[in-house]
Amino acid sequence: MSQEKLNGAVDRSLERVVGERKRSIDAQAAPDPELVERASRRRFTAEYKLRVVRAADACTQPGEIGALLRREGLYTSHLTQWRQARDAGALEALERPRGRKRTDPREAEVAALRRRAERAEAELSRARKVIEVQGNVSALLEELLEPGSATENTER
Repeated sequence: MSQEKLNGAVDRSLERVVGERKRSIDAQAAPDPELVERASRRRFTAEYKLRVVRAADACTQPGEIGALLRREGLYTSHLTQWRQARDAGALEALERPRGRKRTDPREAEVAALRRRAERAEAELSRARKVIEVQGNVSALLEELLEPGSATENTER
């Protein structure tokens, strides 16, 4: 093969590769309208969980449980957790929500009122000390300003 034919073939293959890259970069720039912007956690009812667990327990042939899980869009970990919950406490355990328990709004209000009462008591204690100091200063000034007591104390 001649050198010119080789150069032409290489040039065309490079154009094809560069063109494919350019098209793939352009495809990445535009968002896919089929995608959900933010995924949300799936929630399953207790009845659904029990139905799936019973259907899995009824499976006898190899591969039936896998087919059930694929059809329902579940993982084996779901089935394992739901079986454990069923064995531990039946429907109530399956319906229990995940995460931390919600706090009672009254508890938050009680805590806020306790903090407020503690601040008020601390402020009252400071005010009592100030009043006590002012009383002592007043008594001392009265002693010093009495007409006969200042001269009597210095003469002795």
